[in-house]
Amino acid sequence: MMDQAIRDFPKQFKFRLKIEGGKVKKYKKFLVCGMGGSGQPPQVLNSIAPELDIVVHKDYGLPAGDLRKTLVIAMSYSGETEETISALEEAKEKGLPAAVVATGGTLIARAKQYGFPYVQIPNTGIQPRTATGLLYCALLKLMKQNELLRACRDLAKTLGRSDEEARGKELARTLQGTVPLIYASSRNFPLAYMWKIKFNETGKIPAFYNVFPELNHNEMTAFDIKDATRGLSEKFHFIFLTDSTDLQKNQTRMDVTTKLYQDRGLRVSTIMLSGENRQARVFSALILGDWTAFYTAQLYGLEAEQVPMVEEFKLLMRN
Repeated sequence: MMDQAIRDFPKQFKFRLKIEGGKVKKYKKFLVCGMGGSGQPPQVLNSIAPELDIVVHKDYGLPAGDLRKTLVIAMSYSGETEETISALEEAKEKGLPAAVVATGGTLIARAKQYGFPYVQIPNTGIQPRTATGLLYCALLKLMKQNELLRACRDLAKTLGRSDEEARGKELARTLQGTVPLIYASSRNFPLAYMWKIKFNETGKIPAFYNVFPELNHNEMTAFDIKDATRGLSEKFHFIFLTDSTDLQKNQTRMDVTTKLYQDRGLRVSTIMLSGENRQARVFSALILGDWTAFYTAQLYGLEAEQVPMVEEFKLLMRN
């Protein structure tokens, strides 16, 4: 059940993961190939440690460029994502250093066949989008980010004491009947993007996102309400993910934009990131997004866990 998966999320940081199939050298550059929920952990890491040189690839094969000194990490919860498998195959063909993260499936089989190191995470039966903690820790393991990995151990306790479920339930009621549009700073764009995904996959509703300061140069003007467009603008409810560690200029932009929107009668909710460190703030915000999306589905009488349209799409692709 989706609600239990969200409730159990902090436990993912208790697992002791290990690298199998060979040793991994220390690299300074990383290319992480992953789709959907399996592509979220490297984006989270980009937000937490922007000093790391990580490129996230969400497509078939590999991007152009010299990757000989880059560790290619193929990450797929199921181990069966065709785009990610194609990336690993191309890494093999080009003789590039590569590693794998999956619960099993084709990716783990290919890692063993090709002699690539891998981290096989436990398959607990949850949806990939709720396995961010496991995938994130596996990524840290392969990247040899031991300090961040050690800090993750505390998350099992601190996240377990949070009150995000009650807050998410209240926010879902506030959002009912509207289309969420999530705003954040460029640094926190992964949070805004992942909230959007949670509303799409779990809440089963349309949702969109954008980032500061770019949105002040274009999207904002779409909500300078006129009589002819009022009906369009009123469908949206804006969620501002604010962060006290953001650049002061961006914090000011958020405050000014909130005022402009509210002066025009638009609905705005502000969520302040909180937690004793960067990792805690990010994952607390993601759990709040999970609960908000879950209770959004409940309010509309929809099933929150499964993604039948994705499965239908996969079936049609095979035909």
